[in-house]
Amino acid sequence: VLKLKDEAVVGTSSARRQSQLLRFRKDIQLKDLRGNVPTRINKLREGQYDAIVLATAGLRRLKLDVSDLFVLELDPTEFVPAPAQGVLGLQIRENDSDLKKALGCIHQTEVMESIRIEREVLRLLDGGCQLPLGVYCHLKGDERVVYTAFSPSREQEAILQQHISKNPEGLPQTIVDKLQRVRT
Repeated sequence: VLKLKDEAVVGTSSARRQSQLLRFRKDIQLKDLRGNVPTRINKLREGQYDAIVLATAGLRRLKLDVSDLFVLELDPTEFVPAPAQGVLGLQIRENDSDLKKALGCIHQTEVMESIRIEREVLRLLDGGCQLPLGVYCHLKGDERVVYTAFSPSREQEAILQQHISKNPEGLPQTIVDKLQRVRT
C-alpha cells in the first residue's frame, strides 16, 4: 500500500490526512508540514521528509514540475479527501443573468448534489479544518456512494466506511449518526 521505509517521516499538517495515514502504516512518523506548496515540495527534496501528502488539485493548478519525484495519486475511495476537495465554486451577483447563463454550460448538477451531501456531513458534525474527516460522494448508476474516513483525533487511526443510498434526502444525517458512534 504505502511503500516507504520503516518508520518513515511523512509530512502533512492535515488532521484528516494524519489519521488516514495511520490506517495504512502505524509505524510512520507524522511530522507537521508548513509553507506554501513549492516550499513543502522543496522540504521533501531537501530530505526533511521521506514523503509528503499534498492535494493533487493544488499541484495541477500550480503546474509544478515534480518529475524528479515519485508521485503516487491516492484513490479517493481509500484515502478520502476533505468535503468538496478540488471542486471550484463560482459566486456571482444574483441579478447578473447574462453571466449566469454563460456559466450554465459548465454547471454540473450531479457534482453539485455530491458536494451538497459532503458539506452537509461536515456541517452536521460541526466540523472544520481540524476535524479528522474525509467525505467523498459520487453517483454510481442510480445510487449515491459516499465514502467517509473519520477519527476522534489526528493521533488515532481513521475508520473507513461506505454508505450507499438511492435517495440523497436524509443521507447526510444517516451518515453522521453512524459516524457519531465512531466518535465515542
